[in-house]
Amino acid sequence: MKKQKSVEQNKYGLIFLIPFFATFLIFQLYPLIYTFYKSLDYTKRNGRIMTTTRGMGNFTDYVFGKGADGEFWSAMGITVGLWICNFIPQILLSLLLAAWFTNITYKLKGAGAYKVLMYLPNIITAATIAVLFRNFFVPNGSITKILIDHGWVKPTGILDHGWFSFGIIAFIQFWMWYGNTMIVLCAGILGINPALYEAAMVDGANSRQQFFRITLPLLKPILQFTLVTSAIGGLQMYDIPALFNTGNTMDGSPIVKIGGKNVYSTSTVIMLIKKYVSEGPVQNVGKAAAYSVVLFIITLAVSMIFYMATRTKDKDGRA
Repeated sequence: MKKQKSVEQNKYGLIFLIPFFATFLIFQLYPLIYTFYKSLDYTKRNGRIMTTTRGMGNFTDYVFGKGADGEFWSAMGITVGLWICNFIPQILLSLLLAAWFTNITYKLKGAGAYKVLMYLPNIITAATIAVLFRNFFVPNGSITKILIDHGWVKPTGILDHGWFSFGIIAFIQFWMWYGNTMIVLCAGILGINPALYEAAMVDGANSRQQFFRITLPLLKPILQFTLVTSAIGGLQMYDIPALFNTGNTMDGSPIVKIGGKNVYSTSTVIMLIKKYVSEGPVQNVGKAAAYSVVLFIITLAVSMIFYMATRTKDKDGRA
């Protein structure tokens, strides 16, 4: 009697992974390697004569050296500030709502409808939301007129005030993403064994004690995912600040003073990189690539910090 051939399940899984790896190699890994390569193209200008050499000149002159004008770190500060100002209220509100919607004691009616309404801003495209809010706050915008009538702002409008523009963009980011974060956290909480909450209630634990002693510790893997993905997206923020700026350009961003230095209040690192990649008199691909490499390293470092801070350990103490 012939033996039946066993089906090799693993090879089919590898076949299905081919499209992902092909896309990753072509559209992510190759551009990343090429960016590192271009960051070493250092162009020296001597009058009309330009010479290109291979070296660390882009990093020493534009990022870390004494001759650097600090524009990269100014843009990085604005980028991190925008991310922090939208993420902290976002994660706090999302945790509160997720705990409320999943609480077996309250059993909120119409929870599904509330979740859909809160998730709706995430469905709308970022460009649409940025243009909508911009039209609210232009000199002739509806909200600006109300504020002018009450004497709270000057007739020039809000967009000329750097910190107002900064706050509006941070609010847009928060408003767009808190619903998505809430849904992710709800899914994580629903994955926790209900018997743990029932046992806690039998022991007399109130809702706050259950949240801090059961929900938060067991929600670490989901919080890890949320923190890392939010940090990556926040440090690469581009679309909303770019569309919200006057004239949709880097130089259209209102200026604020930080430490006695003029800083574009709504210009992120990615906007700065695009400025030097675009065709024009300031084009400098090597400089843009160097900024991209430093941003990649910072993003990787921040992601690893969040990963280490939220990793869970097994009974043997291994991560």
